[in-house]
Order: sequence, then structure tokens, then C-alpha cells
Amino acid sequence: MFTSVLMIEKALTSADVEFVTTLHGDEPVTFHVLLQPRGEQADRLLRAIDDLALGDLDEAVREGETPEGEEARSEGQRALEVSLQALRASGSEAEGRLIEAHPLDVLKDLVEETGADEVIVLTDPHYVEEFFHRDWASRARHRVGVPVLKLFSHSKV
Repeated sequence: MFTSVLMIEKALTSADVEFVTTLHGDEPVTFHVLLQPRGEQADRLLRAIDDLALGDLDEAVREGETPEGEEARSEGQRALEVSLQALRASGSEAEGRLIEAHPLDVLKDLVEETGADEVIVLTDPHYVEEFFHRDWASRARHRVGVPVLKLFSHSKV
């Protein structure tokens, strides 16, 4: 059994589920999913710059509408449940939790606790953070002691 810690910021799409569940061929995979809602992890300016870099002016204008606080946690919990159900429906074992603060500390502890074989970071592109190597994947590579794979979500939910 292969063990992966999967860090996400929104519900997995069907394409995302297919992608992560087929990375290891027919080998069974257990996923430990960590979801930090987007409204909790980056300020609006960085998100707006990312939207502009992707050519999505409409989304950049709507960044002020991104839920935060309790509303973000509620949406995050729904996204986590949808993602776990989709992973289980694909035949994988999956469990998960929301993280509100210090995602890399939680990640490091979870990797050690579960004996994970890898970390998969699956997010939308975050160009500013990636350029300065401040994105989750870049920072995790120096902390977790297992391979870290950076993937981009296939489509927006």
C-alpha cells in the first residue's frame, strides 16, 4: 500500500481524482488529505496578481468576494468531504482534515505520523509565491523528508 499526503485548497475535480489515483498504476493508495481553504492562505493582492497572470480579469476583480473566516471553513469542509468521497469512489482509501494555520507544520507531523511515501501538492498556479519559492511545494521539500510532487488542478470548481 502506497501512502500519499495530498495538500489541496479546493474540492478535487474528477480529472484531479483520476490524475492522482493513477500516478502509481495499479498499486493501491491511501490518501491523507489536508485542505486549507484559499481564503485563509493568501492575501487578496497575491491572489489577484495570480488571476491577472492567468489572464482571468473577471476572477481578479472578484477576489474581494472570496470567503474568509467561518464562511471559508464551512466551504472548506464541504470541499474536503466532496474530495474524500471522490477518492473513495475511485477505490482509494482516504481520510482528511481542514487546516487553518501552519500548514507545513501539520504536513510535517502527518508525514511522520503516517509514514507517508510522498507528498502531493495540488493547487491552482500561484505565480508570485512560486517565483519566490514560497509556495507549499517549495517550502515542503525542505521539511518533510519524502518526495514532494507539485501538480496543478485541471480546472476550476
